Amino acid sequence: MVLNWNGWKDTILCLNALKKSTYERLSVVVVDNGSTNDSVERIRAAHPETLLLEAGENLGFSGGNNIGIRYALGQGADYLWLLNNDTEAAPEALSALVEKTLTDCSIGATASICYYAAAPSTVQVWAGARINLWIGYGRNTTQPHNDDWFHSLYGASMLIASKALKDVGLLDEGFFHYWEETEFCLRLRKGGWRLAAAPASRILHKVAASSGGNSRILDRYSTTSVLRILQLHSPKPRLAMLLFLILRLARRIIGLRFSLCRSVWEGIQDYRLTLPVTPRIR
Repeated sequence: MVLNWNGWKDTILCLNALKKSTYERLSVVVVDNGSTNDSVERIRAAHPETLLLEAGENLGFSGGNNIGIRYALGQGADYLWLLNNDTEAAPEALSALVEKTLTDCSIGATASICYYAAAPSTVQVWAGARINLWIGYGRNTTQPHNDDWFHSLYGASMLIASKALKDVGLLDEGFFHYWEETEFCLRLRKGGWRLAAAPASRILHKVAASSGGNSRILDRYSTTSVLRILQLHSPKPRLAMLLFLILRLARRIIGLRFSLCRSVWEGIQDYRLTLPVTPRIR
């Protein structure tokens, strides 16, 4: 499942890499998330054999991927591989994900090891992170860990069991950008599913391609998303949300990054427009 938004160049490179996959039972679906350029035409011209679904508008990471997920589940897929369009998967990447997932029927999702595309020997994310649900903090690790260490997996390359999706629901469409996979993984864990890492699954990842590295956009979306995470999963949501906002604003004031304080405020307003709901298959 490859989600595209105005990023046809990256998407075409991603699809080129997938053609080299050693896993034979691979069906590729591209979802165009309301691109405003000629992405659809470009992708179809370069890969006419690939199914491309059009969302019609930008539904964010969750909404766009859910279109493809619903389609794949309707086709009887046993597993779904969410893969960012700004990645290039090694030929063995999917085979390694599947092999690891099949070692335990309680594994709901398995993540790859992502390396910087600009520095292929350097780990960007080693599968995922641990999350502090009291202050809304999580940082992806670059070091190997046992599977039980992870609270969340990195969504740039994540294989999900269809049984797990049918059990806990789809990606939460209340998230537009950032932390969607974290909420989904926390829901998996609450449902008794395990998370896993596949060390042999190697992915090259271009960083911040979707946001262009814009810190104000990142601050706004991530503020909204963390507030939603804490509302849904913290043992003391109101206290945790207050602590998160105090720490977040304090860091920006101390660092004299006053423009980011406005982004945090905008993120708070965005959060107030959404109500946590349980995403369903249909």
